[in-house]
Order: sequence, then C-alpha cells, then structure tokens
Amino acid sequence: MKKIINFLFITIIIAACSSGPKYIVKGKIAGSDSVTFYLQKIVGGKVISIDSALSRKGNFTLKGGAVNYPQLIQLVAGKTKKRTSFYLENAEITITGNLDSLFNAKVKGSITQDEYQAFVDSNKPLSESYSRIINEYRVASQEGNKVKVEALTKQADSIQTEMTNLQKNYVKNNPASYVSPSILGSLSYEMDANEIESMINGLDTAIASVPQIKSLKERVAVMKTVAIGQKAPDFTMNDVDGKPVSLSSKIGPKLLLIDFWAAWCGPCRRENPNVVKVYGEYHKKGFDVVGVSLDREKADWLKAISDDKLTWTHVSDLSYWNNAAAKLYAVNSIPANFLLDEKGIIIGKNLRGEDLQNKVIEVLGGKK
Repeated sequence: MKKIINFLFITIIIAACSSGPKYIVKGKIAGSDSVTFYLQKIVGGKVISIDSALSRKGNFTLKGGAVNYPQLIQLVAGKTKKRTSFYLENAEITITGNLDSLFNAKVKGSITQDEYQAFVDSNKPLSESYSRIINEYRVASQEGNKVKVEALTKQADSIQTEMTNLQKNYVKNNPASYVSPSILGSLSYEMDANEIESMINGLDTAIASVPQIKSLKERVAVMKTVAIGQKAPDFTMNDVDGKPVSLSSKIGPKLLLIDFWAAWCGPCRRENPNVVKVYGEYHKKGFDVVGVSLDREKADWLKAISDDKLTWTHVSDLSYWNNAAAKLYAVNSIPANFLLDEKGIIIGKNLRGEDLQNKVIEVLGGKK
C-alpha cells in the first residue's frame, strides 16, 4: 500500500508540474494550408527560432514551456517575409488573419500585447499625419519644390518630436509594463547616456532586469566613455589603400571630426555636402575629418567617396554594424559624428548642417 501511495503522490506532482505556466499560441491564418510557422526572436543580433508548427487548413498550435517574462517576438510564415510581431507570455494566445496580410493579424490573450496595442492606437493620429507628410515630401522633392520641401520637413520634425515625447511619457508613466523596454530601446538612439540612465532608474526592478534593459545599461556605460568632455578613445583601421591609420595620428589640428557614415545610408549621403562645405571653408584654418565607413563592399565605399567628393582620410574594416570603431563609440545609427579639439577631447556630437558649421566657427572664428 505504501508503494501505491508513493506512486500516486508522484503522479500528482507530475500533473501539478505539467499544469504550470506555459504559452499556447493558436493560429488561424487563412490561405496558409501546409505552411510551417515559426516563433522567432533576436538574441545578440541573431534570429533564433524558438518553436514551429505546421498549419492544417490554416490552423496550427504552438505550445512551449514557461517564458521568463513577456517578450516581443515574431510569427513568421515559412521562409517568406510574411510575419507579424506580438508579445509572447504565459497565456493562451490566439492569432487570426490572412497569410497575405499577416502583418495585420489580430492577437488576443496577451495582456502585454493589449498594452502595446493601446499605445499604438494612441499614437495613430500622429503616425498617420507623419506618413501623409512624408508622402507629400517625396512628391515635392521629385518636383524640385524646395519651398514646400522645407515646410514639410519642419512639419515632420514637429510631429516626430511629439511622437518622441509620447513615447518618453509612456515609459515614465508605465514603469511596470513589459512594453516599456522596447519603447525605451527605440528611443535610446536619440538620447544621451544620462537621460537613458535616468529612465532606466525609473523602471520597476523586474522590468529593469530583462535582457533588453541589461544591454541598454551596457550601452550607457560605453556612451559615457565618449561623452562630451571625455578623451576620444583611440582606434586603428585600414584606409582605402589598406594601410593602417590610427585616430591619434590624425589629432593635432585645431578640430577633428570623426564622421561615421556608409555608402548605403541615404541620410549620410544627404549630409555629406554639408561636411564637404565646412571642410572646404575651414580645412586651412585647422578643421580636418576622418571618415569611418560602415560599408561591407569596398567598391561601394570607394564609389561613394568619389561621387560625393569626400577628399579627407577614410577608414573602414568593412564590417557593417560590427565596425570596431562604431562599437567603441556606441554608434547604433548613422550619420553620427564626434568633434575633437587639438587634445583629442570630445567637444561636440552629432553636429549636422548649420550646427556643425556654427560650432566650427565658434572654435576657429570666421563669418557665420
């Protein structure tokens, strides 16, 4: 009898364990018969598949163990680009939609997804206005209407500021939401280290411990080493001829601009004429530039240098976003730049257009 009791006890324990927290994703995607669906997330810059299931007449079920916290993942249809994003958590989640418009699928059952959708809906009027302005901007740009382009640019910048403020307010007002890390991660590209750190410190302990925030803390630590007032970290990289050039070897003129860019980067190419202008006017007075390219193909890099008439020193390891100097300077978006004085101290960051010219004038003197 004792053995039977022990067996029953073990059975109860197993049953209790099997009924613990886990996720269940039920899909009903029209037009997806015999399609393998994958749950994927990005870990360390790489796409990882965490589960998969084959659809039968558009229906499929994905079951897994407990996830440690709600996390933003993607549901991907086979090896196609058809996908939708949602917050996976320990709950029964249903996803309904059509294969051809999977990005617009409806997600129910995830509390965190509901929070995210509410946030998206609150931003919808601004998003729609921004999209309309961008479309008008493209037309005006193609028509060469400079006056309208300038006016639309100001409108777009104003709406972008409003959207940014809404996002910041969401993070501040929802410190316990698992949506906040994703929003803060996106915001961080346009924030300085102190502001990011302040917002991280305002998060609840559980939220501040998720991997995305831990990575952001590491980024903040690097950002502080390249803040205004800090000595610019030295690096060595090959120039267009394959010869190593150190940053320290270029320091000495009154001003040195480290310019992070790439041939494939549209905003970088649009900003290049501004840098060319300042270089042409102030190079003889002590202004110099070192261009650091995040290109992958040398031919593209060299062609862009020639096409844009960039006559200063250029270096690259042709490693795209894994560029060693970009990592050293916490560069996660381009164009990006750092202005150094004659001692290699950072005195300006991300100076574009007139801001760059005005700072150079401030230091070197000359007409505005």
